[in-house]
Amino acid sequence: MTPDQIIDGLQCGHFDRDSFVNLKAAGVHGVVVTCGFWEGTLESLDSLGRWRDLIRENSDVAAFGYTPEAIETAAAEGKVAAILGYQNSNLFEGRIRLVEMWAELGVRVVQLTYNNQNELAGSCYEAEDSGLARYGREVIREMNRAGILVDCSHVGNLSTLQAIAASEKPIAVTHANADSLFAHKRNKTDDVLHALRDTGGVIGVAAYRNITGDYFSGPIENWCEMVAKTVDIAGIDSVAIGTDRSHNFTAPDYAWMRMGRWTRGVDYGAASAARPGKAPPPDWFQSLTDMQIIPNGLRSVGFSEEEVAKITHGNWLRLYGETFRKSNS
Repeated sequence: MTPDQIIDGLQCGHFDRDSFVNLKAAGVHGVVVTCGFWEGTLESLDSLGRWRDLIRENSDVAAFGYTPEAIETAAAEGKVAAILGYQNSNLFEGRIRLVEMWAELGVRVVQLTYNNQNELAGSCYEAEDSGLARYGREVIREMNRAGILVDCSHVGNLSTLQAIAASEKPIAVTHANADSLFAHKRNKTDDVLHALRDTGGVIGVAAYRNITGDYFSGPIENWCEMVAKTVDIAGIDSVAIGTDRSHNFTAPDYAWMRMGRWTRGVDYGAASAARPGKAPPPDWFQSLTDMQIIPNGLRSVGFSEEEVAKITHGNWLRLYGETFRKSNS
């Protein structure tokens, strides 16, 4: 892959052919896709089936990214590699043996919790972070063995630190920012970013306005300034891209994402009563094809060619290489 080719650590929504065409035009040749938020095992299998149909029907522009080599092959062939991920662990339904089975079906990234505390760990939105549960430690061990990357983007900071310590392989925060740069419950404290740095983990810097703030959502140079400041905290080998961009979302999709089936009330997720609906995209990121300006944006704030390559795709490829393969232990 060239420095101007991009891997995005997380996007969500209803992908279609135009999604892949536009990502390809922007130089994005790998993206972790969100196959589910609150769904259990059967619904998650339905989602996986739909993804298989989608890739099959668009095989001229899309492929599955089960391995780093498959992602690089997709790039060489002018395709976008879809890396299968879930933003919650509900697909396991408390069954430790399902972890390996999901890995065998091609799932490569799973977030321990979404917006609520669950049986694995505490969420970033709970009043108190419960920390990593016994079952959470078992799931992490099994994910390490089966070849699934542990994601802690919506996980509480204490639980994230404990997950990093418990994991035999480096973990990811696929889509979040540094709390010290923009204070938000979804963002990660510096001690978490230091722990990622010290263990080979990676944070994907997000472009979601609710957790990025208006200043860093301005021109591309402003967002790349956030990337540079994150590198100052976490190191050049632990910072990548995780835009959290959504595809074809409507009001019911946002309601499901934020409220699922767990409440009769209103929950704003990362939004607020003052800004309850869809957050305006960053000024520089009005369409998917705008991602093509990221590499030059990084250069404009002082990153070298080697550093641009690490941020745009190299750090993700390195992490995928360390985590996507099944272990014998």
